[in-house]
Amino acid sequence: MTSHFLIKLAGLVFVAVSFIVLGDTAGKALTSQGTPPIFVAWTRFAIAALLMLPFSGLTRRELPVFTDWRIIGRAIILAVGVSCILTGLQTEPIANVFGAFFIGPVVSFVLAVLLLGERATFARFWLLLLGFAGVLLVVKPGFGFTPGIGWALLAGICYGVFLVSTRVVAPLYRPRLLLISQLIIAAIVLSPFGIATSWPPLDPVTLALVTASAVGSAIGNYLIVISSRRADASLIAPLIYTQLISATAAGYFAFGDWPDAWVMLGLVVILVSGLGTLWLVRDTK
Repeated sequence: MTSHFLIKLAGLVFVAVSFIVLGDTAGKALTSQGTPPIFVAWTRFAIAALLMLPFSGLTRRELPVFTDWRIIGRAIILAVGVSCILTGLQTEPIANVFGAFFIGPVVSFVLAVLLLGERATFARFWLLLLGFAGVLLVVKPGFGFTPGIGWALLAGICYGVFLVSTRVVAPLYRPRLLLISQLIIAAIVLSPFGIATSWPPLDPVTLALVTASAVGSAIGNYLIVISSRRADASLIAPLIYTQLISATAAGYFAFGDWPDAWVMLGLVVILVSGLGTLWLVRDTK
């Protein structure tokens, strides 16, 4: 694998995760003001589906994709994960939530090795443990562990499964079809909960934040799908760690949040683990 390819892939993934952080920053702005997380999750998928449908190129011959159990399961996992992370963001700083959320690449790596037969080495195993140690520094189990962090961990587990499921279906369907299928199915699954919950006043600021949440997340996940067509899940997983940079910056500039010393150390450890994994696999693909 050439350095040029890695640089392009890393850039693509960083842009993708930064758009996702943008969407979650808008989501936190909504939930921290009292908007129910499930409402934000539902509108995120519903609005994104409406906006992206005209550009999806969806044809009648492709409609059977909505009956593929792998596509349905992938969308449900994403819907649950997004609902969980928005619940965590309601009470926790963005950097803390994403630090805990980064149990996801660990889950993705393990599942990719066990289920997809992707290559694992002794060095990568130890880097995996290093990344997990970084997550523990952020989470601080038994020492300041909060329900919000618990929701973030659950979201990370869902995202790890989502990354691997994307790797499975990415060679079978085109990226825009995968994107629109996950948006529509997730919106349908969350509709009963979103409609039943209390709605915030639909003023211009709320509508702008809801739209930003939807569009940011949709663009980010579309770029992740494109990345998954170009590289193995075990290579993309460490690149996802760069999301910590975007999350920390977003938390500081949008909400004035700065991680404490232990959380910052954990974030650095997680980032080093991810970049170390990328360094190891650069010549093996």
